[in-house]
Amino acid sequence: MSRFKRKSKGRLQSICSFLYLFLNIAHAETVQVAVASNFILPAQAIAQQFEQQSGHQIKISSGSTGKFFAQIQHGAPFDLFLSADTATPAKLIQAGLAVEHTKRTYAIGKLALWSNNPDLIADGDAVLARNRLNKIAIANPDLAPYGRAAIETLIKLGQYQQLKSKVVWGENIAQTYQFVFSGNAELGFVSASQIMRNGKITQGSAWMIPESMHTPILQDAVLLSKARNSKAAQQFLDYLSTNQARDIIQQFGYGTPFQY
Repeated sequence: MSRFKRKSKGRLQSICSFLYLFLNIAHAETVQVAVASNFILPAQAIAQQFEQQSGHQIKISSGSTGKFFAQIQHGAPFDLFLSADTATPAKLIQAGLAVEHTKRTYAIGKLALWSNNPDLIADGDAVLARNRLNKIAIANPDLAPYGRAAIETLIKLGQYQQLKSKVVWGENIAQTYQFVFSGNAELGFVSASQIMRNGKITQGSAWMIPESMHTPILQDAVLLSKARNSKAAQQFLDYLSTNQARDIIQQFGYGTPFQY
């Protein structure tokens, strides 16, 4: 190939690359995603990966599932909702606020009893039976599915009546974690994703609650009606089911529906 042809081919490739980048930028969208607070860290990691591959921008807001339901009812400008349960997305569909065929399970939550003290939880649920606690943190069960799972676990263990006067209620699972992390509660029921990386507890001590102790924490995502025609929002929803996203979800201590 002559030098002239090589130069021409190189210029053509540069022009094509520039046009591809320009078109991606021109069609880039910003997607507003409401994320249950237990899933904030994996959501951020998945969003960063998606942004790099798609050129779209993901804006994440985190909070309790119950509060997001109320906000969406009152017109909050979200495109996608990553809930901590299955019931809330279903209620949004019934209310005409979400697109029915887009509802899907993206993660299976795992509950943990956790203390920031590395020596406190050495023998599973026996720490509860000893009744030497001043405070135990639980997410508000009216707002947070992890809180409901925690109550179910205590009832199944026969410890709820004994411990309920010692409970400090977190507005969501993030605040519940903070109560324990700061020492305002000796231990609490948190999401495994808050204390695990690559299958290992990052600090403190914990008892991983057997799934038989509570109703499965299936977490559903749904496209909201206002974003019905948003290709970027649909693409991010679909991306949650890819192997790349699934790997991140599992690294943070969640199960995925594809394992069932």
